[in-house]
Amino acid sequence: MNPVDAPVQLKIRDLEVAGAEGPLAARLYAGGDAGAKKDGLIVFFHSGGFVGGDLDDADEFLRHLASCSSQYLVLASCYTLATERPFPAAAEDAHAVLAWAKKHKAKLGWSGKRLVVSGIEAGANLAAVCTLIARDRGGPALAGQILIMPMLDPGLSTCSMREIPQDATQAGVADSCAASYRGYLPNAADRTHPYASPLQSSRLKNLPPALILSAEDDPLRDEAEQYGAKLTTCGVTTTVKRMAPAPLQDPAARNECACKAVALHEIGNFLHGLDAPPSPS
Repeated sequence: MNPVDAPVQLKIRDLEVAGAEGPLAARLYAGGDAGAKKDGLIVFFHSGGFVGGDLDDADEFLRHLASCSSQYLVLASCYTLATERPFPAAAEDAHAVLAWAKKHKAKLGWSGKRLVVSGIEAGANLAAVCTLIARDRGGPALAGQILIMPMLDPGLSTCSMREIPQDATQAGVADSCAASYRGYLPNAADRTHPYASPLQSSRLKNLPPALILSAEDDPLRDEAEQYGAKLTTCGVTTTVKRMAPAPLQDPAARNECACKAVALHEIGNFLHGLDAPPSPS
């Protein structure tokens, strides 16, 4: 089916999951035969620069994703915003949600076979961080990570972050990123912590395969692509795709961009690769 067609069958329900320090709102999307147990689960974290956002931000995108990925459930979860508690609260929540999902797989209608973590912008940061925490703490095991226009560099030091905002239509994105990091990382020393800035980590081996989607005119472009290069250097199977220009001066446009057929097509190919049996040696 075309990735942007309306879903034929889609079951959506709101629920609560357990964060690091209490319950969090979440939403479960099931496409295809919604009553059948799925082998795959994608846990998704929303955008909002760590200081805002909610489950509705990427609802359209997740509806399409669940509709197109018939073997995967999609679980979107909230996390503690920096306006309530700064780093590492959101990162700890994100990892706790993965652990909750694994423990409650029967409640979700998931076989427990494949667990993928994903997110957009700040949510993509948390998804990347989850892979580090899961590796360091011995689980849960992750089959893949999908990072869509991720925020990975609190230093805002890349060329795209410095150069693209010279365009007046993009200036607000860089300013918004700076304000977001001030809220999320009020302690300057945390800005180099790998659980805040995966791009700064020197330990990126033994992480799950990654799909990283950047955008041509997004100030976050270079940090996404640099992270992909570092993962590859560390032996992590990584696919980096740069999407065509899209207007991103409105923060919600990140979710609209992710709804485009090209992004869903790349995600579908990535998930298919995870599902495929290994080639005989």
